[in-house]
Amino acid sequence: MGLEIKIIAGSYEQITFGYRVRIDGEDWKAEPDFTHHAHTACLSALTCSDRFLATGSKDETIQLYDLRRKSEHGSLLHHDGSITCLEFYGSSHLLSGAEDGLLCVWSTKKWESLKSIKAHRGHVTSLSVHPSGKLALTVGTDKTLRTWNLIDGRSAFIKNIKENAHIVMWSSEGDKYVVVVDNKVDVYNLETASVTGSFSCPSRISSIRFLQNSHLAVAGDDEVVRFFNLSAGKCVCEFKAHKNRVKAIDTFPLDDALLLVTASNDGFIKMWKVHLEKISEPPALLLEVNTTARLTCLTIFQPGQESAEEPAAPPSTSSGGSDVNMSTNIMNMELGEGELVSAPQAVKFPIYVQPFQYSTLCSTSFLK
Repeated sequence: MGLEIKIIAGSYEQITFGYRVRIDGEDWKAEPDFTHHAHTACLSALTCSDRFLATGSKDETIQLYDLRRKSEHGSLLHHDGSITCLEFYGSSHLLSGAEDGLLCVWSTKKWESLKSIKAHRGHVTSLSVHPSGKLALTVGTDKTLRTWNLIDGRSAFIKNIKENAHIVMWSSEGDKYVVVVDNKVDVYNLETASVTGSFSCPSRISSIRFLQNSHLAVAGDDEVVRFFNLSAGKCVCEFKAHKNRVKAIDTFPLDDALLLVTASNDGFIKMWKVHLEKISEPPALLLEVNTTARLTCLTIFQPGQESAEEPAAPPSTSSGGSDVNMSTNIMNMELGEGELVSAPQAVKFPIYVQPFQYSTLCSTSFLK
């Protein structure tokens, strides 16, 4: 039996698209799984755990979906500004950043707020959680890079970077991280917090992903995706991926290679097979789908086995703090410091099966 994943993309048209991709050896098939009119403004961020999908928008809300049960799971309404970044840490916590300068940490068990931190004087433009779950990085429009101790929820380090960065990301092994300012990438060493290398692209960078700990895929405001060797600081491969600018990329490990997924303003989602031992060679195009929408963000979900544990509760109107089970790392954040978050009671909606047609997108519910 082959592998099955879901490719999920957000768009300027306020629509979330879901595609089911089945992989059986060399046979790749993609079919529509759902469309959903998720927000009242364009989507700006997507992330998923092994169960939940979280979508963020310029309408200042975070919408939650249970991908196992294919149902809406409620909303998180604390931010007072466009949602700029979302990231799950494992299956237990969600971190969110927005133009209000807040960094919020949510428990996925009861969708309570564990911490709400005024992270930047301007917008929070990007966040990234260390693989250990003990540290997080944020960048913002106050020209700072900030390191957060997620054990106690406090600022650990502030670095003035003289420019407004819009992307930050840890490497897969957590020994380095990269910061993106316009079309420039700076590579930092974790131990010294110093820049060990830099390189630039011809146009503004819109999305990055680590292919390996030493190689970075970079997409931007042109049609090209580039692979950079971080040690050498040079481009080892580039290929034309789309007709218009590439807005988002994501990766998924395969047995013998890496799946690279790209999304563009041209409406296409494309899947590429990257052979890591031949990373200097352009990847092979496996398949493509046309959403006919202007895509903005992208994530990959792998359906897992149904858990026997208690189903996660939807967000509640409680101000939080009484029943949160604290253990280690990110879960040790004590309530009380920073602004507590109150979220409204979630409303569960039935799942309606409707045709996957762009003409009906604005009236569709979360589809089966």
